[in-house]
Amino acid sequence: MTPHPGFDDVDLVALRRRRSEKWAAYDADVLPAWVAEMDFPLAPTVRDALAGAIANGDTGYANTRGLAEAYAGFAADRFGWALDPAWLWPVADVMTGVRGVLELVTEPGDAVVVNTPVYPPFFAVIEDTGRRVAAAPLLPADAGFALDFDAIEHAFAGGARAHLLCSPHNPTGRVYRHAELEALAGLAARYGVTVISDEIHAPMALAESIHVPFVTVPGAAEHGIVVASASKSWNVPGLKAAHLVAGSERIAGLLDTRLPKHLRYHVGHLGVIAAEAAFRDGRGWLSELTAYLDANRTLLGRLLAERLPGVRYVPPEAGYLAWLDCRELGLGDDPAAVFLERGRVALMSGLPFGDEGKGWARLNIGTSAALMDEAVRRMAGSPMS
Repeated sequence: MTPHPGFDDVDLVALRRRRSEKWAAYDADVLPAWVAEMDFPLAPTVRDALAGAIANGDTGYANTRGLAEAYAGFAADRFGWALDPAWLWPVADVMTGVRGVLELVTEPGDAVVVNTPVYPPFFAVIEDTGRRVAAAPLLPADAGFALDFDAIEHAFAGGARAHLLCSPHNPTGRVYRHAELEALAGLAARYGVTVISDEIHAPMALAESIHVPFVTVPGAAEHGIVVASASKSWNVPGLKAAHLVAGSERIAGLLDTRLPKHLRYHVGHLGVIAAEAAFRDGRGWLSELTAYLDANRTLLGRLLAERLPGVRYVPPEAGYLAWLDCRELGLGDDPAAVFLERGRVALMSGLPFGDEGKGWARLNIGTSAALMDEAVRRMAGSPMS
């Protein structure tokens, strides 16, 4: 692995001075590798934009007019997506956007499809809005995991009104292929279902993987809405800026006329400044990041093979979250609890991701190779011999 000063020189002492939840949730002897927050310094363009705003006392209400153009340029460059900037609506964060759309396209009591194991706030937002979860679990596949179209169609035919899609998928890191998304779009059109595609991890597609925005596949534009943000890829989730993107005039009209106007007023000004800087000028840094994460996922496979061969691991195709099958270790339904107790390393428990998370744990590899090595070393000291 080629050393990279921007990513290898992570200072654990400095990290422990951070006040974010990742570093504040556990005692000082615990190595946190759980929540989706990276340990790297900010991209210089983002850091400088934020520092300039602070130096100028620029901490007022958000002006979001430049965000749409910045994201449109990024999407064209990164995904080949020629989106209309007028079809973008700022929201405070991805889950705020998801909730707003769910309340637009479904009614209380309606079923919403999710592909388990899946990001835990999906369950919460569905339940908090008075909707019902309809689980269509992922299937084992050559690529690790795949959509189960029979289960999805069964849910659609049974009356589900929306499909909350995690693309790329969290926690598995799966990047869906064009043909898969086109098949999903066909089902959505047939049954009149709206697909809400959470594409927060999309900028971090790794190596050979190519992210395809859902609304760009044939048949999807009239039945889908993308929710996106710079927050994961440039590590600024606490600054609060995300956006919805329509793929058609009909969906754009729906958002324009029926999306609650107050949602755009909750966007953070510093979040918008950071997002604009990231999308306009942070692409080079992003390429360096994804190259480093690509090397980290390979390194993790080697470390697990050497120290924890009982763990089954399919490298993620996007992002910095590794979904680990620990069932052969005999640690029960919640191996993360054992790793924490015996190794003082905090992984995300698989249990909140749905029934399919029993015996699994999620490891954050968005850190230096040295700290990832330390995390696996601690994990290897945890299982019963």
